Amino acid sequence: MQVQVVKSKIHRVKVTGADLNYIGSITIDEDLMDAAGIIQGEKIQIVNNNNGERLETYAIPGPRSSGEITLNGAAARKVAVGDVLILITYAWMPLADAKSFNPSLVFPNEENNLLN
Repeated sequence: MQVQVVKSKIHRVKVTGADLNYIGSITIDEDLMDAAGIIQGEKIQIVNNNNGERLETYAIPGPRSSGEITLNGAAARKVAVGDVLILITYAWMPLADAKSFNPSLVFPNEENNLLN
């Protein structure tokens, strides 16, 4: 049996931009992606603490140490600059492995989205 578990989470980052005319996705500071083990193109769930929106898109790297969190394309309509988000990825694995798996949890500075 395979189960889906949380693979990684970036907890409480602020939206720095919303670009409706970009092709799509979420741009994330590459330092945050590395810390969470998120790769370019990976499916990611976005939970908006300000308005309750939940959506899925894919991750693309933004400039390192920039704190950038930009929602692109249609997803830009689901956020406002300054909204607080939780970013979550999931992985499928055998039940036995899932029982001992530890996700990557990242808690950046809530003021600037940078790693402490």
